[in-house]
Amino acid sequence: MRVYLLRRAAQALVVLFGITVIVFVLIHLLPGGPARALLGPTAKQYQLNQFIAENGYNQPLFVQYLQYVGHMFHGDLGFSYTYNQSVTGLLAQNLPKSVLLCGLAIFFTLLIAIPLGIFQATRSNTLTDHIINGSAFVAYSMPTFWLSTLLILWFSVSLHWFPSQAPQGDLGVALREPVAMVLPVASLTLVSVALFSRFVRSSATTVLVQDYIRTARGKGVSQARLMYKHLLRNALSPIVTLIGVSLPWLIGGEIIVESVFNYPGMGLLLWKAANSHDYPLLMGITLVVGAATVVGSLLADLLYAVVDPRVRYG
Repeated sequence: MRVYLLRRAAQALVVLFGITVIVFVLIHLLPGGPARALLGPTAKQYQLNQFIAENGYNQPLFVQYLQYVGHMFHGDLGFSYTYNQSVTGLLAQNLPKSVLLCGLAIFFTLLIAIPLGIFQATRSNTLTDHIINGSAFVAYSMPTFWLSTLLILWFSVSLHWFPSQAPQGDLGVALREPVAMVLPVASLTLVSVALFSRFVRSSATTVLVQDYIRTARGKGVSQARLMYKHLLRNALSPIVTLIGVSLPWLIGGEIIVESVFNYPGMGLLLWKAANSHDYPLLMGITLVVGAATVVGSLLADLLYAVVDPRVRYG
């Protein structure tokens, strides 16, 4: 296990290095540049040149990258010229709010998708199963921004049950206003449930035809014990992987959800940074998301041994 962890940690460092190189190059290839995006179309050429020189954008690209990596190893992710604040400070302010949003979405997704998938598996190819499958296809194929807009129209504009805007402020404000979190969390949860429940159904359907399930039934094991001890644990292995690899997908959906509901988290911060060509902020957010993705994949692999005792890493 220790050798496996060391090997995966080394692979994670290589992946993160590759992410920083690719994103750094792609960001600097964007048309327009940060000077024009920040100073506006009426800025004079000498003002643009002064901004470029002050921020070091007139140096060769590999020199800029080496300087960025050197600062990164000292805990300095740069300075956001859009917000006039350090990137580290902005990430510290916005990351907890995005973690709350994604954490709630994943929690409710698992709370709904696992029982729903097992329910479908026990009633495979029945009318109920087909109806749930059809609903899942509709929810999964629906664009996140469209689903978020529909939820606002139904539950905020028409019924006045929930506010159309997410809580504004720090993490404490979001915790004190749970009603305002309902629609953003529901937007991410509905799409995730449609995906997760299908994986649970497929895995549980495979497990139900195994010999040890028939043997347990033949011994008179109760339905509740059969579902919990024999079916659930063996059907959860694909879900562990799905949780780890779905983190980038959740982040992608979170960008849209945060933009629609004006939720001040990492997604909205990334959207604004992309519009303003804020290179340091874009790199900082990308680095955090890349690290979270690598860690999520590693944790998923390690949790296999918890879910399935037969799995061992050498």
